[in-house]
Amino acid sequence: MIAPDGRVPAQAYARPFRSNGKPRVALIVGGLGLNAVTTRAAIERLPAEVTLSFVPYADNLQSWIDQARAQGHEVMLEMPMEPTGYPDNDPGPYTLLANGTPDDVEAKLDWLLGRATGYFGVTNYLGDRFAGSDAGVNAFLLILRQRGVAFLDDGSFQRRPGAWARASADKVIDQTQSPAAIIGALNSLEAQAKLRGSALGTGFAYPVTVEAAARWTAGLDQRGLQLAPASAMTLRPGR
Repeated sequence: MIAPDGRVPAQAYARPFRSNGKPRVALIVGGLGLNAVTTRAAIERLPAEVTLSFVPYADNLQSWIDQARAQGHEVMLEMPMEPTGYPDNDPGPYTLLANGTPDDVEAKLDWLLGRATGYFGVTNYLGDRFAGSDAGVNAFLLILRQRGVAFLDDGSFQRRPGAWARASADKVIDQTQSPAAIIGALNSLEAQAKLRGSALGTGFAYPVTVEAAARWTAGLDQRGLQLAPASAMTLRPGR
């Protein structure tokens, strides 16, 4: 919610960031909270500037978020959204459906957003079908805007405006789960940041992703880039 003094989650729970003038690159690692080993590895192995994204159905969700924030990470919650092939491909009981009414969207968001506190924004989990629903997406973004929450998607929402603040990822880094492929995708993200001034990548907490990301981030400063939290890549729509 937005506090009486005007503070919003998108600012209150974002990791502080100050630009040093170098091109900025940010990374979101998601799918956290379901597997204790991979979740702990992401929290402990990745630099604090890497944003971590948690599954709302995870047991001990608040504890995981508290641990991540204690290590300096900002965190996000993943919103399950209707994919192609639903319901055979089912992201869970609170999936936001393409044919859902605004009331349906709000009821599910009440549960999802109420699962924990301490997150600055949310991201999509799947959702290519939901992304095509103007009514559903507009209702979703309006609720986030009213509650002061940012929305950062994996690139499938085409930088659609709304929410309190917005960003879309430029690249999913681990569509092919091999060290060489992931490092190649990260190097491509790095090149894009140098070309455009900033770039945002997203990936899943596979062990190979966490290990590759840890190695890659270690040398960014020497390569002329600044690792930024994902919140630093967001823009306020209409401002």
